[in-house]
Amino acid sequence: MQRNASVAVIGAGDFIGTAIAKRFAAEGYLVFAGRRTADKLVPLKQAIEAAGGRCEGRALDARKEDDITAFLAEADAAAPLEVCIFNAGANVNFPLLDTTERVFRKVWEMACYAGFLTAREAARLMLPHGRGTILFTGATASLRGGVGYAAFASAKAGLRAVAQSAARELGPKNIHVAHLVIDAGVDTAFVRERIKARGGEAALAKIEPDQLMNPESVANAYWMLHNQARDGWTFELDLRPYREPW
Repeated sequence: MQRNASVAVIGAGDFIGTAIAKRFAAEGYLVFAGRRTADKLVPLKQAIEAAGGRCEGRALDARKEDDITAFLAEADAAAPLEVCIFNAGANVNFPLLDTTERVFRKVWEMACYAGFLTAREAARLMLPHGRGTILFTGATASLRGGVGYAAFASAKAGLRAVAQSAARELGPKNIHVAHLVIDAGVDTAFVRERIKARGGEAALAKIEPDQLMNPESVANAYWMLHNQARDGWTFELDLRPYREPW
């Protein structure tokens, strides 16, 4: 059943972002998907439309205020913006002494500043509707810094703080803001290649079923949060496979 509502996915990458977009499209939402390169959104748009859904893909630099404002405004004009998901990446690892000013600033712009822009502009559009959901993709680095992650961890911790501040301000206005901590490797070709690079074929062979997180499982968590009753809203949800140490 088609809904008169849109969901904006900022950072509609090939794995988690794509899975989220497909999940909401399957529930009847008009999906507005944004990422740096529009051509990379063609397979997602085709897959959603082949399944009977609706999807619009747009080139987007989430660090640019005008891009975020125009992207969300277009989504809201097409169908009232009900859900906004900030899923931008920026996961890089550099030893502290090799972390340049440029790297640190760009990671902060992508993982934190862009999230602030997204939350502000999504709220601006949702408040007149009287409802909405804003969801942020976090990481293990949102809660603790690791070796080589000074730039990424500080940006993700900042994003968590933006999300928490927004949740406290917007919750009483019927806008649910939540932050998801993805504390695991996601089962993608990229992650498997990294495991292979570190430990060879033997390391790949040791991966057990469900040891890596399926992007569809992540997408189901986003859908669940959006559908929570407001007398029991979750702000922070951490996700990890059963084998993930923590």
